[in-house]
Amino acid sequence: MKEIVKTAVPMREQPAGERIKNFDEVPFGYNEEEAIKEASRCLQCKNRPCVSGCPVAIRIPDFIKKITERDFQKAIDIIHETDSLPCITGRVCPQEEQCQAKCVVGKVGDPIMIGRLERFVADWELKKGLKIPEIKKRNEKVAIVGSGPAGLACAGELAIKGFGVTVFEAFHELGGVLTYGIPEFRLPKEIVKAEIERLKMMGVEFKTDVLIGRTLTINDLFELGYSAIFIGVGAGLPRFMNIPGENLIGIYSANEFLTRINLLKAYKFGEYDTPVYIGKRACVVGGGNVAMDAARTLIRLGPEKVYLIYRRTIEEMPARKEEIHHALEEGIEFLYLTNPVRFIGDENGHLKAVECVKMKLSSETDESGRKKTLPIPGSEFTLEVDEAIIAIGTKANPLLQITTQGLKFKPNGQIEVDEYCRTSLKGVFAGGDIVNGSATVVTAMGDGRRAAMAIEEYINTKKP
Repeated sequence: MKEIVKTAVPMREQPAGERIKNFDEVPFGYNEEEAIKEASRCLQCKNRPCVSGCPVAIRIPDFIKKITERDFQKAIDIIHETDSLPCITGRVCPQEEQCQAKCVVGKVGDPIMIGRLERFVADWELKKGLKIPEIKKRNEKVAIVGSGPAGLACAGELAIKGFGVTVFEAFHELGGVLTYGIPEFRLPKEIVKAEIERLKMMGVEFKTDVLIGRTLTINDLFELGYSAIFIGVGAGLPRFMNIPGENLIGIYSANEFLTRINLLKAYKFGEYDTPVYIGKRACVVGGGNVAMDAARTLIRLGPEKVYLIYRRTIEEMPARKEEIHHALEEGIEFLYLTNPVRFIGDENGHLKAVECVKMKLSSETDESGRKKTLPIPGSEFTLEVDEAIIAIGTKANPLLQITTQGLKFKPNGQIEVDEYCRTSLKGVFAGGDIVNGSATVVTAMGDGRRAAMAIEEYINTKKP
C-alpha cells in the first residue's frame, strides 16, 4: 500500500502587510514541481469519493495522475470534459466543502489540494495557449440569459455540442458575479476575460447591454429563432436588515459597493472617476464570502479600522475558511455574537455610529441547520463608524416574474424547475442563483451543464 503523505504542499502567497496595499492576486499558485509533489500524495482510490463531491463531476484522480506524469495537456483535457471554466473554479470553488471534503487522505492529514492542482493546469494551459476542440456545427440556436457562471457553463457545453449560442448580458461587461462581485485579489478580471475568450473561440456570441425582460422578452427570443432558452440571471437584488437608520449616507449594500469597486474600477482612483465613499472607520455586516470580499476590499482602500460584525461564532460562519484566515491576517477585527439594531446619523444625514446588541446561541436550529441566535437584554453598545456595508444575502430580481407570462416562480421569487432544469415554459430552462438562491460558482456551473444536456435532448426530441 502506498505510504500516505499527510502534509499538503503549501501555496506561496503575498504577505498580509504587502497585499493590503494592492489589489493583486493573493496566492501565487503552484509551480510545476510543487504541483507534481502535491499530486503524488493522491492514493488513486478505486471508488473515487472526491468525484462524488464535485458538482460538475470532474474525473479528479485521472487529471491528478496526469500531473504526476507531467502530462499537463492531458490533465487539462480531462478537466475540460466537464468544467468549461477551470481557471475560475480552481480559484473560487469551495473545494474544502466539496471534493476535498471527500478525500480519503483528509481523514488522516491534509486532503489533496484538488483546487490548487486544477488551478495549476488551467493556468498552464492559459500560458501555453488555449486549445479549442473541433466542433461539428448544428443549425439550431440557443439563447443564454446572463453571463455569470451558470450561463457561461451552459454556453460552453452547448457550443461543444455544435449549437449556435448567444449570451445576452444586461451589463456592459461580461462575467456576471465573476466580474462585479468577486474582488480582483481573489479572481483577476483577466482570468475571467480569458475564459470568456475561449468560449468566443468556440463560436459563442455575446451581446451586452441587453436586459431580458426590458430590451427583449423571453417571447422575443423565441421569435428571433432560438430553439431553447436558458435563464441564468443570478439573484442580484440585495437584502437589507430593515433597521432604523439604514438609509443614512455612508451605508451600501455589498452588491453596490463591490460593483462600484470591481466592475466600475473605483479602486483605480487616478484612472477612473467612479464615486465611492470610503470612511475612516468602517464595518461590514455578515459572515459569508461576500462579507469577506467586502471587508477585504475595504481594508485595501485605506480606512483606519474595519470591523466585521457577525451574529454567530466563527464556527458557524458560512464563508470559506481560507477567506476568514486571510481576513484575520489582514487586520480586520471580527465582532462575533454581535448584531446591529440601528444606525445613528449626524445632523447632515451621514452615518456616525452603529448600535449593536450582543447575541447568544439558542439550542434550536434554523432552516440552514445552524443554531438560532437570541439577543442578550441590556448588552447594547455603540460602535463609532462612518461607513457600513450590508452583506447578509441577496434575492431574485422580480423583472422576469413581471414580464414573463406562464413562467412559474416560488414565493421567494426564484424560478421553479424540475431535476433537469426545465421550467414551466416549453423550451425554457433555468439554473444558478435564480433557482437556488445564493449558492457557489461551481454549483451554478453544475446547473448550467445539466441544463445544456437537457436542452440538447429537448431540441433532439422536441419534447418538454
